[in-house]
Amino acid sequence: MTAGPGISHDRYRQRLEGVSDRLGQKSEVLLVGVGPDLRWLTGYAAMPLERLTMLLLRADERPVLVVPRLERAAAAAAPAVAAEHVEVVTWEETEDPIALVAQTLGSLGDRRPLVSDLLPATFVLGLQQAGVLRSGEFGLASRILAPLRSVKDPEEVALLREAALAADRVIEAICDGPLVGRKERDVAQEIRARLVNEGHDEASFSIVGSGPNSASPHHDASERFIGAGEPVVFDIGGTLGGYVSDITRTIWVAGTGANGPDPQFEEIYQLVRDAQERAVEAVAPGIACERLDETARGIIAAGGYGEQFIHRTGHGIGLEGHEDPYIVAGNQEALPVGAAFSVEPGIYLEGRYGVRIEDIVVCTPGGPDLLNQAPRELLVVGGV
Repeated sequence: MTAGPGISHDRYRQRLEGVSDRLGQKSEVLLVGVGPDLRWLTGYAAMPLERLTMLLLRADERPVLVVPRLERAAAAAAPAVAAEHVEVVTWEETEDPIALVAQTLGSLGDRRPLVSDLLPATFVLGLQQAGVLRSGEFGLASRILAPLRSVKDPEEVALLREAALAADRVIEAICDGPLVGRKERDVAQEIRARLVNEGHDEASFSIVGSGPNSASPHHDASERFIGAGEPVVFDIGGTLGGYVSDITRTIWVAGTGANGPDPQFEEIYQLVRDAQERAVEAVAPGIACERLDETARGIIAAGGYGEQFIHRTGHGIGLEGHEDPYIVAGNQEALPVGAAFSVEPGIYLEGRYGVRIEDIVVCTPGGPDLLNQAPRELLVVGGV
């Protein structure tokens, strides 16, 4: 598999050269296994296997991608390989790929190896036994890659926007359709099908939390029937061209009678709405990530529900659903232009109901660029 449309071959060259420059400055070498780092650098969405696939990156040298021979055709189709920015070296089933990596790298001298954060322990141990990784003398690739990946280029933002708008359409369609008397699980399945129909490569998650289940932020859609006179939280997303969508909306399902929201629900909904709006408005280049969390959390705490806001305000998004930067207390990292992340405050009253509103935001030189456009005001639907 290769990356979806939207990321040019030349962009992969720029990424590889940018990483190579940083490695040269720091006298380090990068060992990248299967996962989002590999896809970001090469466009290769390699199949996760027990067989080793690894990209070797050194300053001022052509990157080498070590792959099993049976994966050569898939690797060759990756944009960075097809454009000859990366050399492919294959290994046979009876060969030792760790030994091939060690041989290809040669003597590291004083260069410090950095490995993918998600590299399986079996490969890390193998590289240690081969002498490529010496105890206490290697680090994580995120040291180099996280700051680069957290700044989205225009092609990435375009894919994130396309994914966000597709997810918006799904949310709006679900809210316009029948809900009363349907199982959460059935609605979740419809959401997944709609995401794919709207152009997603796959639907990764579809949280449907009705009634008291709306107070569980990561509720697994269940056999519970959605009733009249209760809220439903929808948190949905998937990937489009490899880039992730993620949107949350909370609605009230009234049915056919006078089953509108009670005063406390309206109160907490407005607090969450205000907190989300103010945090989005505060987005600006250079602001500390924790300041955005403080903004949202302060409004909810002032309303008397600080203890019921039980998670961070947001997370970065791109090729992964959760990546840098994290919008959380203690993260003093300055928000860069190009950062893409969620803003999703919530209030959860256990055993009763909960509210969360989430959008994806990109930090631009002029402030926030909201990718999601689905309405944020409290929507009361019949659902029949």
